[in-house]
Amino acid sequence: MAEQKTIIQWYPGHMTKAKRNMLEDFALVDIVVEVLDARIPFSSRNPDIAAMNHKKAQLIVLNKKDLAEQQETDKWLQYYRNQGFAVAAINGAEKQGIKALLNEIKKATEPVMLELERKGRLRRPVRAMMVGVPNTGKSTVINALSPQKAAITGNKPGVTRGRQWIKTAAGIEMLDTPGVLWPKFASQETALRLAVCGSISDLVSPMNEITIFLAEYLLKNGKAGLKERFKLEVLPKTADELFEAIGRKRGLIAAGGIVKTEQAQLLLLNEFRSGKLGRYTMDNYARIVKQNVGE
Repeated sequence: MAEQKTIIQWYPGHMTKAKRNMLEDFALVDIVVEVLDARIPFSSRNPDIAAMNHKKAQLIVLNKKDLAEQQETDKWLQYYRNQGFAVAAINGAEKQGIKALLNEIKKATEPVMLELERKGRLRRPVRAMMVGVPNTGKSTVINALSPQKAAITGNKPGVTRGRQWIKTAAGIEMLDTPGVLWPKFASQETALRLAVCGSISDLVSPMNEITIFLAEYLLKNGKAGLKERFKLEVLPKTADELFEAIGRKRGLIAAGGIVKTEQAQLLLLNEFRSGKLGRYTMDNYARIVKQNVGE
């Protein structure tokens, strides 16, 4: 891979405030629902959120499961289940897996409801807080639970900037919170995965390095998807050769027959993000656990 030159980091001021509000809001809820991107179910878990001592029921949701490899998703679900979390894998945009998600929320918060009854009080709606890094689909998941669109969504980070309480059709009150990253990434490979999947704003990301990282990943792990999507008879060997081939196949040609490399790079990135190249889990379970967890 090309030498990494830019240190990728994105921690705007509103994230500091959001984290502070999150700590205060733990007292108001019965369960914390952490939404991860199923393509990067380890890299998209904010260690600051994980370390917060909120002493509440916790549910890990792998959203965008339609974009990830099913076999890898199953492994990560079991990984988090083994750590004591309630878990669910969903496609919030298509409302797939929502019933199972609701069941997990109700099951995890049943002790709270039983304690209310023990004290002679009536059951009330479950209060859940949605947390996670930007662009994992928290608001989309809430809308999937709601009778009508209630939370603002967008396929870019930073859409939700303030707290929103939303009542769902299932009688669960959801607190939507802004996406929060952490001040310093443990590795730039983690940062690159987050950037590729859209959890770091494209406005502050080094597009050349991000797309080279993605191209090299796909040349190793997504050969069939690249060939089929871009009608390539022979797969290029390098990222630069791949951009050249994509540009010529899609007619991204400037004067003099020169390929518009930046456009080809952005095209590859957008095709990956939308799932047009196939289903990929960039956080390979066996490799990530060996490197970061030691299991």
